[in-house]
Amino acid sequence: MRIEHDFLGQMEIPESANYGINTARSIVNFGEGTTDPVFIRSYILVKKAAALVNLRLNCLDQGKGEAILKACDKLLDTSDFADIRVNPMAGGAGTSLNMNINEVIANFALILLGKNRGEYRYLHPLNDVNMHQSTNDTYLTAFKIAVLFRLKALEESLIALQETLQAKEREFSGVLKLGRTELMDAVPMTAGSQFSAYAEAIARDRWRIFKSQERLKPQNLGGTAIGTGFNAPRDYIMAVTEELRKLSGLSINRAENLIDTTQNIDSIAEVSGMLKCLAVNLMKISEDLRFLSSGPDGGIGELVLPAVQEGSSIMPGKVNPVIPEYVIQIAIQAMANDNSIAMAAGRGCLELNQFLPLISTLLLDNFRLLERAVKALDVNCVRGIKLNLNRINGNLESSMAILT
Repeated sequence: MRIEHDFLGQMEIPESANYGINTARSIVNFGEGTTDPVFIRSYILVKKAAALVNLRLNCLDQGKGEAILKACDKLLDTSDFADIRVNPMAGGAGTSLNMNINEVIANFALILLGKNRGEYRYLHPLNDVNMHQSTNDTYLTAFKIAVLFRLKALEESLIALQETLQAKEREFSGVLKLGRTELMDAVPMTAGSQFSAYAEAIARDRWRIFKSQERLKPQNLGGTAIGTGFNAPRDYIMAVTEELRKLSGLSINRAENLIDTTQNIDSIAEVSGMLKCLAVNLMKISEDLRFLSSGPDGGIGELVLPAVQEGSSIMPGKVNPVIPEYVIQIAIQAMANDNSIAMAAGRGCLELNQFLPLISTLLLDNFRLLERAVKALDVNCVRGIKLNLNRINGNLESSMAILT
Protein backbone atom coordinates (compact mmCIF):
# COMPACT_ATOMS: atom_id res chain seq x y z
CA MET A 1 0.00 0.00 0.00
CA ARG A 2 1.06 3.60 -0.56
CA ILE A 3 -0.11 6.70 1.30
CA GLU A 4 -1.53 9.66 -0.62
CA HIS A 5 -2.57 13.02 0.82
CA ASP A 6 -5.05 15.76 -0.02
CA PHE A 7 -6.33 18.71 1.99
CA LEU A 8 -8.86 16.41 3.72
CA GLY A 9 -6.17 14.09 5.04
CA GLN A 10 -4.59 10.86 3.83
CA MET A 11 -5.66 7.45 2.50
CA GLU A 12 -4.06 4.12 1.74
CA ILE A 13 -4.02 3.26 -1.97
CA PRO A 14 -3.12 -0.19 -3.37
CA GLU A 15 0.46 -0.06 -4.63
CA SER A 16 -0.51 -1.42 -8.05
CA ALA A 17 -3.43 0.98 -8.54
CA ASN A 18 -3.03 3.63 -11.23
CA TYR A 19 -5.68 5.80 -9.61
CA GLY A 20 -5.13 8.00 -6.56
CA ILE A 21 -6.74 9.53 -3.50
CA ASN A 22 -9.46 11.50 -5.29
CA THR A 23 -10.65 8.34 -7.02
CA ALA A 24 -10.52 6.41 -3.77
CA ARG A 25 -12.64 9.03 -1.97
CA SER A 26 -15.19 8.96 -4.78
CA ILE A 27 -15.45 5.16 -4.56
CA VAL A 28 -16.05 5.42 -0.80
CA ASN A 29 -18.75 8.04 -1.36
CA PHE A 30 -20.54 6.68 -4.42
CA GLY A 31 -19.28 3.16 -5.07
CA GLU A 32 -17.69 1.93 -8.26
CA GLY A 33 -19.18 1.99 -11.75
CA THR A 34 -18.46 1.64 -15.44
CA THR A 35 -18.25 4.71 -17.66
CA ASP A 36 -19.02 4.52 -21.37
CA PRO A 37 -15.70 3.63 -23.07
CA VAL A 38 -16.30 6.12 -25.88
CA PHE A 39 -16.68 8.84 -23.23
CA ILE A 40 -13.40 7.79 -21.59
CA ARG A 41 -11.56 7.81 -24.92
CA SER A 42 -12.99 11.24 -25.69
CA TYR A 43 -11.84 12.53 -22.28
CA ILE A 44 -8.32 11.25 -22.88
CA LEU A 45 -8.29 13.05 -26.24
CA VAL A 46 -9.20 16.26 -24.39
CA LYS A 47 -6.30 15.73 -21.98
CA LYS A 48 -3.93 15.04 -24.87
CA ALA A 49 -5.03 18.19 -26.70
CA ALA A 50 -4.47 20.27 -23.57
CA ALA A 51 -1.00 18.77 -23.02
CA LEU A 52 0.01 19.42 -26.63
CA VAL A 53 -0.95 23.09 -26.41
CA ASN A 54 0.61 23.59 -22.97
CA LEU A 55 3.79 21.97 -24.24
CA ARG A 56 3.85 24.17 -27.34
CA LEU A 57 3.35 27.29 -25.21
CA ASN A 58 6.17 26.23 -22.84
CA CYS A 59 3.71 26.13 -19.95
CA LEU A 60 4.49 22.46 -19.39
CA ASP A 61 7.96 21.05 -18.81
CA GLN A 62 9.19 19.13 -21.87
CA GLY A 63 9.80 15.89 -20.00
CA LYS A 64 6.48 16.00 -18.20
CA GLY A 65 4.60 16.94 -21.33
CA GLU A 66 6.05 14.12 -23.40
CA ALA A 67 5.34 11.61 -20.62
CA ILE A 68 1.70 12.78 -20.43
CA LEU A 69 1.31 12.45 -24.18
CA LYS A 70 2.80 8.94 -24.18
CA ALA A 71 0.52 7.97 -21.28
CA CYS A 72 -2.53 9.20 -23.19
CA ASP A 73 -1.45 7.28 -26.28
CA LYS A 74 -0.89 4.10 -24.29
CA LEU A 75 -4.37 4.31 -22.79
CA LEU A 76 -5.91 5.01 -26.19
CA ASP A 77 -3.99 2.19 -27.88
CA THR A 78 -4.71 -0.49 -25.29
CA SER A 79 -8.22 0.67 -24.33
CA ASP A 80 -7.35 -0.54 -20.85
CA PHE A 81 -9.70 1.55 -18.73
CA ALA A 82 -9.81 -0.78 -15.71
CA ASP A 83 -8.53 1.99 -13.43
CA ILE A 84 -11.35 4.38 -14.46
CA ARG A 85 -13.50 3.07 -11.64
CA VAL A 86 -15.63 5.91 -10.32
CA ASN A 87 -19.40 5.74 -10.46
CA PRO A 88 -20.43 7.77 -13.53
CA MET A 89 -23.44 9.04 -11.55
CA ALA A 90 -21.28 10.49 -8.76
CA GLY A 91 -22.14 13.89 -7.38
CA GLY A 92 -19.95 16.88 -8.21
CA ALA A 93 -20.88 17.59 -11.84
CA GLY A 94 -18.30 15.12 -13.16
CA THR A 95 -15.37 16.05 -10.89
CA SER A 96 -14.86 12.42 -9.81
CA LEU A 97 -14.39 11.25 -13.40
CA ASN A 98 -12.04 14.13 -14.24
CA MET A 99 -9.95 13.45 -11.12
CA ASN A 100 -9.88 9.72 -11.87
CA ILE A 101 -8.64 10.29 -15.43
CA ASN A 102 -6.07 12.86 -14.26
CA GLU A 103 -4.67 10.41 -11.71
CA VAL A 104 -4.52 7.48 -14.12
CA ILE A 105 -2.71 9.52 -16.78
CA ALA A 106 -0.34 10.89 -14.16
CA ASN A 107 0.55 7.46 -12.80
CA PHE A 108 1.04 6.01 -16.28
CA ALA A 109 3.31 8.98 -17.04
CA LEU A 110 5.27 8.50 -13.79
CA ILE A 111 6.01 4.89 -14.71
CA LEU A 112 7.24 6.05 -18.13
CA LEU A 113 9.54 8.49 -16.32
CA GLY A 114 10.95 5.66 -14.20
CA LYS A 115 9.17 6.81 -11.05
CA ASN A 116 6.77 5.06 -8.69
CA ARG A 117 3.02 5.48 -8.73
CA GLY A 118 1.95 8.28 -6.44
CA GLU A 119 5.24 10.22 -6.61
CA TYR A 120 3.38 13.35 -7.66
CA ARG A 121 6.25 15.68 -6.81
CA TYR A 122 7.68 14.63 -10.20
CA LEU A 123 4.40 14.89 -12.16
CA HIS A 124 1.11 15.94 -10.60
CA PRO A 125 -2.43 14.94 -11.67
CA LEU A 126 -3.78 18.46 -11.17
CA ASN A 127 -0.82 20.78 -11.62
CA ASP A 128 0.38 19.05 -14.78
CA VAL A 129 -2.25 16.74 -16.33
CA ASN A 130 -5.09 19.14 -15.50
CA MET A 131 -3.12 22.32 -16.32
CA HIS A 132 -5.36 25.20 -17.53
CA GLN A 133 -8.43 23.00 -17.23
CA SER A 134 -11.49 22.54 -15.07
CA THR A 135 -13.96 19.68 -14.81
CA ASN A 136 -16.56 22.12 -16.09
CA ASP A 137 -15.00 22.59 -19.51
CA THR A 138 -13.27 19.22 -19.98
CA TYR A 139 -16.21 17.04 -18.91
CA LEU A 140 -18.78 18.74 -21.13
CA THR A 141 -16.38 18.82 -24.08
CA ALA A 142 -15.51 15.13 -23.73
CA PHE A 143 -19.21 14.30 -23.41
CA LYS A 144 -20.07 16.15 -26.61
CA ILE A 145 -17.18 14.47 -28.43
CA ALA A 146 -18.48 11.09 -27.29
CA VAL A 147 -21.98 11.96 -28.50
CA LEU A 148 -20.61 12.98 -31.90
CA PHE A 149 -18.82 9.63 -32.20
CA ARG A 150 -22.00 7.80 -31.15
CA LEU A 151 -24.06 9.78 -33.66
CA LYS A 152 -21.83 8.62 -36.49
CA ALA A 153 -22.15 4.98 -35.46
CA LEU A 154 -25.94 5.26 -35.10
CA GLU A 155 -26.23 6.94 -38.48
CA GLU A 156 -24.42 4.04 -40.14
CA SER A 157 -26.88 1.58 -38.57
CA LEU A 158 -29.83 3.65 -39.75
CA ILE A 159 -28.48 3.75 -43.30
CA ALA A 160 -28.39 -0.06 -43.32
CA LEU A 161 -31.95 -0.32 -41.93
CA GLN A 162 -33.30 2.19 -44.44
CA GLU A 163 -31.70 0.28 -47.32
CA THR A 164 -33.20 -2.99 -46.07
CA LEU A 165 -36.67 -1.44 -45.85
CA GLN A 166 -36.29 -0.04 -49.36
CA ALA A 167 -35.28 -3.49 -50.62
CA LYS A 168 -38.47 -4.93 -49.09
CA GLU A 169 -40.43 -2.11 -50.72
CA ARG A 170 -39.16 -3.25 -54.13
CA GLU A 171 -39.58 -6.94 -53.34
CA PHE A 172 -43.23 -6.54 -52.27
CA SER A 173 -44.22 -3.80 -54.74
CA GLY A 174 -46.53 -6.01 -56.80
CA VAL A 175 -48.49 -7.55 -53.91
CA LEU A 176 -51.92 -6.04 -53.21
CA LYS A 177 -53.16 -6.26 -49.62
CA LEU A 178 -55.67 -4.71 -47.28
CA GLY A 179 -54.88 -1.39 -45.69
CA ARG A 180 -56.14 -0.94 -42.13
CA THR A 181 -57.19 2.02 -40.04
CA GLU A 182 -58.15 1.78 -36.37
CA LEU A 183 -57.45 -1.98 -36.66
CA MET A 184 -60.32 -2.32 -39.15
CA ASP A 185 -60.27 -3.14 -42.87
CA ALA A 186 -59.62 -0.17 -45.14
CA VAL A 187 -58.90 0.38 -48.84
CA PRO A 188 -56.23 -1.73 -50.56
CA MET A 189 -52.55 -0.88 -50.82
CA THR A 190 -49.42 -2.73 -51.84
CA ALA A 191 -47.25 -4.48 -49.31
CA GLY A 192 -44.34 -2.57 -50.83
CA SER A 193 -45.89 0.80 -50.11
CA GLN A 194 -46.19 -0.16 -46.44
CA PHE A 195 -42.46 -0.73 -46.25
CA SER A 196 -41.81 2.46 -48.21
CA ALA A 197 -43.49 4.40 -45.40
CA TYR A 198 -41.21 2.75 -42.85
CA ALA A 199 -38.18 3.62 -44.97
CA GLU A 200 -39.24 7.27 -45.18
CA ALA A 201 -39.64 7.46 -41.40
CA ILE A 202 -36.12 6.12 -40.88
CA ALA A 203 -34.86 8.56 -43.53
CA ARG A 204 -36.19 11.43 -41.42
CA ASP A 205 -34.35 10.02 -38.41
CA ARG A 206 -31.15 10.04 -40.45
CA TRP A 207 -31.75 13.68 -41.33
CA ARG A 208 -32.38 14.59 -37.68
CA ILE A 209 -29.15 12.91 -36.62
CA PHE A 210 -27.23 14.72 -39.34
CA LYS A 211 -28.66 18.08 -38.25
CA SER A 212 -28.13 17.43 -34.54
CA GLN A 213 -24.38 17.21 -35.10
CA GLU A 214 -24.37 20.94 -35.88
CA ARG A 215 -25.63 21.72 -32.39
CA LEU A 216 -22.76 19.86 -30.77
CA LYS A 217 -19.87 21.42 -32.67
CA PRO A 218 -19.32 24.49 -30.40
CA GLN A 219 -17.13 23.54 -27.40
CA ASN A 220 -16.45 25.33 -24.13
CA LEU A 221 -12.94 23.91 -23.77
CA GLY A 222 -10.69 26.66 -22.46
CA GLY A 223 -13.52 28.28 -20.54
CA THR A 224 -12.31 26.52 -17.35
CA ALA A 225 -14.63 26.85 -14.33
CA ILE A 226 -17.53 29.00 -15.58
CA GLY A 227 -16.61 29.98 -19.13
CA THR A 228 -14.52 33.06 -18.37
CA GLY A 229 -11.24 31.26 -19.05
CA PHE A 230 -10.02 32.03 -15.54
CA ASN A 231 -6.49 30.70 -14.88
CA ALA A 232 -5.84 29.83 -18.55
CA PRO A 233 -3.70 31.99 -20.88
CA ARG A 234 -5.38 33.46 -23.92
CA ASP A 235 -3.15 31.59 -26.36
CA TYR A 236 -4.18 28.31 -24.77
CA ILE A 237 -7.89 29.18 -24.95
CA MET A 238 -7.62 30.08 -28.61
CA ALA A 239 -5.67 26.94 -29.59
CA VAL A 240 -6.88 24.00 -27.51
CA THR A 241 -10.16 23.29 -29.33
CA GLU A 242 -8.39 23.38 -32.70
CA GLU A 243 -5.92 20.82 -31.36
CA LEU A 244 -8.79 18.62 -30.21
CA ARG A 245 -10.40 18.95 -33.64
CA LYS A 246 -7.26 17.51 -35.24
CA LEU A 247 -7.00 14.66 -32.74
CA SER A 248 -10.64 13.65 -32.92
CA GLY A 249 -11.15 14.14 -36.64
CA LEU A 250 -14.45 15.83 -35.84
CA SER A 251 -15.67 19.15 -37.17
CA ILE A 252 -15.78 21.07 -33.89
CA ASN A 253 -15.04 24.68 -33.00
CA ARG A 254 -14.54 26.97 -30.03
CA ALA A 255 -17.87 28.42 -28.93
CA GLU A 256 -18.30 32.16 -29.37
CA ASN A 257 -19.80 32.46 -25.88
CA LEU A 258 -18.00 30.10 -23.52
CA ILE A 259 -20.15 31.11 -20.56
CA ASP A 260 -23.34 30.20 -22.41
CA THR A 261 -21.88 26.89 -23.62
CA THR A 262 -20.77 26.01 -20.08
CA GLN A 263 -24.06 26.62 -18.34
CA ASN A 264 -26.72 25.84 -20.97
CA ILE A 265 -27.08 22.34 -22.41
CA ASP A 266 -30.26 22.70 -24.42
CA SER A 267 -28.28 21.36 -27.40
CA ILE A 268 -27.88 18.08 -25.51
CA ALA A 269 -31.60 18.01 -24.70
CA GLU A 270 -32.32 18.59 -28.39
CA VAL A 271 -30.18 15.61 -29.41
CA SER A 272 -31.95 13.49 -26.81
CA GLY A 273 -35.29 14.58 -28.25
CA MET A 274 -34.17 13.48 -31.71
CA LEU A 275 -33.30 10.07 -30.31
CA LYS A 276 -36.77 9.94 -28.82
CA CYS A 277 -38.20 10.53 -32.31
CA LEU A 278 -36.17 7.56 -33.52
CA ALA A 279 -37.55 5.49 -30.63
CA VAL A 280 -41.08 6.50 -31.67
CA ASN A 281 -40.52 5.32 -35.24
CA LEU A 282 -38.87 2.07 -34.17
CA MET A 283 -41.78 1.36 -31.84
CA LYS A 284 -44.38 2.08 -34.55
CA ILE A 285 -42.65 -0.17 -37.09
CA SER A 286 -42.19 -2.96 -34.54
CA GLU A 287 -45.81 -2.77 -33.38
CA ASP A 288 -46.97 -3.07 -37.00
CA LEU A 289 -44.75 -6.08 -37.62
CA ARG A 290 -46.09 -7.80 -34.48
CA PHE A 291 -49.69 -7.14 -35.46
CA LEU A 292 -49.40 -8.19 -39.10
CA SER A 293 -47.57 -11.40 -38.17
CA SER A 294 -49.92 -12.28 -35.29
CA GLY A 295 -51.44 -15.71 -35.10
CA PRO A 296 -50.40 -16.94 -37.47
CA ASP A 297 -53.40 -19.25 -37.76
CA GLY A 298 -55.69 -17.42 -35.36
CA GLY A 299 -54.68 -13.87 -36.23
CA ILE A 300 -53.69 -11.67 -39.16
CA GLY A 301 -50.74 -13.78 -40.26
CA GLU A 302 -49.92 -11.75 -43.39
CA LEU A 303 -46.25 -11.34 -42.55
CA VAL A 304 -43.90 -14.17 -41.67
CA LEU A 305 -41.11 -12.96 -39.38
CA PRO A 306 -37.85 -14.91 -39.17
CA ALA A 307 -37.89 -17.60 -36.49
CA VAL A 308 -34.89 -16.70 -34.34
CA GLN A 309 -35.63 -18.76 -31.22
CA GLU A 310 -38.18 -21.10 -29.70
CA GLY A 311 -41.15 -19.25 -28.28
CA SER A 312 -42.48 -21.49 -25.54
CA SER A 313 -41.36 -24.03 -23.00
CA ILE A 314 -44.74 -25.78 -23.15
CA MET A 315 -46.12 -25.28 -26.69
CA PRO A 316 -44.00 -27.02 -29.36
CA GLY A 317 -43.46 -25.05 -32.55
CA LYS A 318 -44.51 -21.68 -31.10
CA VAL A 319 -42.44 -18.77 -32.36
CA ASN A 320 -42.78 -15.29 -30.88
CA PRO A 321 -41.97 -11.87 -32.42
CA VAL A 322 -39.06 -11.45 -30.03
CA ILE A 323 -37.08 -8.94 -32.09
CA PRO A 324 -39.96 -6.42 -32.37
CA GLU A 325 -40.66 -6.96 -28.66
CA TYR A 326 -37.01 -6.24 -27.88
CA VAL A 327 -37.07 -3.06 -29.97
CA ILE A 328 -40.29 -1.85 -28.34
CA GLN A 329 -38.84 -2.32 -24.86
CA ILE A 330 -35.74 -0.36 -25.81
CA ALA A 331 -37.91 2.39 -27.31
CA ILE A 332 -39.85 2.66 -24.04
CA GLN A 333 -36.59 2.89 -22.07
CA ALA A 334 -35.19 5.52 -24.44
CA MET A 335 -38.32 7.66 -24.09
CA ALA A 336 -38.14 7.42 -20.29
CA ASN A 337 -34.45 8.38 -20.37
CA ASP A 338 -35.25 11.37 -22.56
CA ASN A 339 -37.77 12.61 -20.02
CA SER A 340 -35.16 12.37 -17.25
CA ILE A 341 -32.59 14.14 -19.42
CA ALA A 342 -34.98 17.00 -20.10
CA MET A 343 -35.75 17.41 -16.39
CA ALA A 344 -32.05 17.34 -15.46
CA ALA A 345 -31.09 19.74 -18.26
CA GLY A 346 -33.67 22.25 -17.05
CA ARG A 347 -32.44 22.06 -13.46
CA GLY A 348 -28.99 23.44 -14.17
CA CYS A 349 -28.17 26.18 -11.68
CA LEU A 350 -26.59 29.50 -12.70
CA GLU A 351 -23.14 28.93 -14.25
CA LEU A 352 -23.17 25.12 -14.34
CA ASN A 353 -25.45 22.12 -14.71
CA GLN A 354 -24.64 19.96 -11.72
CA PHE A 355 -26.61 17.00 -13.11
CA LEU A 356 -24.35 16.35 -16.10
CA PRO A 357 -23.40 12.88 -14.77
CA LEU A 358 -27.04 11.78 -14.99
CA ILE A 359 -27.49 13.41 -18.41
CA SER A 360 -24.33 11.89 -19.89
CA THR A 361 -25.04 8.44 -18.49
CA LEU A 362 -28.62 8.30 -19.79
CA LEU A 363 -27.89 9.81 -23.20
CA LEU A 364 -24.93 7.54 -23.90
CA ASP A 365 -27.03 4.59 -22.70
CA ASN A 366 -29.69 5.60 -25.22
CA PHE A 367 -27.15 5.60 -28.02
CA ARG A 368 -25.99 2.09 -27.15
CA LEU A 369 -29.53 0.80 -26.71
CA LEU A 370 -30.89 2.30 -29.91
CA GLU A 371 -27.91 1.30 -32.04
CA ARG A 372 -28.37 -2.32 -30.92
CA ALA A 373 -32.11 -2.11 -31.53
CA VAL A 374 -31.68 -0.75 -35.04
CA LYS A 375 -29.17 -3.46 -35.94
CA ALA A 376 -31.35 -6.22 -34.45
CA LEU A 377 -34.45 -5.00 -36.28
CA ASP A 378 -32.52 -4.81 -39.54
CA VAL A 379 -30.42 -7.98 -39.47
CA ASN A 380 -32.54 -10.35 -37.37
CA CYS A 381 -36.00 -9.33 -38.51
CA VAL A 382 -36.67 -7.12 -41.53
CA ARG A 383 -34.16 -8.79 -43.86
CA GLY A 384 -35.87 -12.15 -43.39
CA ILE A 385 -39.52 -11.06 -43.61
CA LYS A 386 -41.67 -13.06 -46.02
CA LEU A 387 -45.27 -12.60 -47.16
CA ASN A 388 -48.02 -15.15 -46.57
CA LEU A 389 -49.68 -14.66 -49.96
CA ASN A 390 -52.56 -17.04 -49.27
CA ARG A 391 -53.54 -15.14 -46.14
CA ILE A 392 -53.05 -11.75 -47.82
CA ASN A 393 -55.25 -12.72 -50.78
CA GLY A 394 -57.87 -14.35 -48.58
CA ASN A 395 -58.16 -11.32 -46.30
CA LEU A 396 -58.36 -8.99 -49.29
CA GLU A 397 -60.98 -10.95 -51.19
CA SER A 398 -63.23 -11.52 -48.18
CA SER A 399 -63.27 -7.88 -47.03
CA MET A 400 -66.16 -5.51 -47.81
CA ALA A 401 -63.54 -2.76 -48.05
CA ILE A 402 -62.67 -3.99 -51.54
CA LEU A 403 -66.02 -2.63 -52.77
CA THR A 404 -64.69 0.91 -52.29
